[in-house]
Amino acid sequence: DPFGAATLERPWDDGTESLDNAKRRVDAAFEFIHKLGAPYYCFHDRDVAPDGATLAQANSNLDAVVTHLKAAQEATGIKLLWGTANLFSHPRYLHGAATSPNADVFAYAAAQVKKAIEVTHRLGGENYVFWGGREGYMNLYNTDMRRELENLARFMHLAVDHARAIGFTGRFLFEPKPKEPTKHQYDFDAAACLNFIRAYGLEEHVHLNIETNHATLAGHTMMHELTYASIQGALGSIDANTGDLLLGWDTDQF
Repeated sequence: DPFGAATLERPWDDGTESLDNAKRRVDAAFEFIHKLGAPYYCFHDRDVAPDGATLAQANSNLDAVVTHLKAAQEATGIKLLWGTANLFSHPRYLHGAATSPNADVFAYAAAQVKKAIEVTHRLGGENYVFWGGREGYMNLYNTDMRRELENLARFMHLAVDHARAIGFTGRFLFEPKPKEPTKHQYDFDAAACLNFIRAYGLEEHVHLNIETNHATLAGHTMMHELTYASIQGALGSIDANTGDLLLGWDTDQF
């Protein structure tokens, strides 16, 4: 319930943030995906494994679950389409991750992405996704947009450099979304993302991951975003949700 406590009870999920519960959720997910006959799955780091009081603890938790994920992949033949890092849920990311005005937050986010890329590579992931959930601003009066865009580009270049250094040869995907949770996000739509990618020399490495409700939130149809990304040679992947404008999320009309 988005306005209350948890209401769903699942036999595999006891509602805790324990590693045992995380592994049971993996088992349930792979059973479901296997029954669907879907060839791929995707994940956010903090969705599959509990966070920790320290980065080291969070990484240890992730390693434990990734071992379980790898075994599930081998048992079912299901492959990893992409991995990504959740850089928007924790309070430290209130004012962004790569675009945060706090250097400590930038560094923590970089370390979190470093680990997420490493486990994506370990699992044979074909892509790595950047979604800047809070890479934007609430008010321009206290925002140095040029600095934030430059820092975001620097962050992405660091990620690409590390990925290539460890042998990851997959694509990076930038996912457009114009707003929510921030008032304005720099990854506004396919055109804005491509302009950013080209302006900062990332076009060799970064393509686009287009999501239906993010397209409508930007005032476009999904067909528009897919067509634009495709004719620019930048369509990398699709998040195909229903595109229902009456959902309670991804459609806030500010």
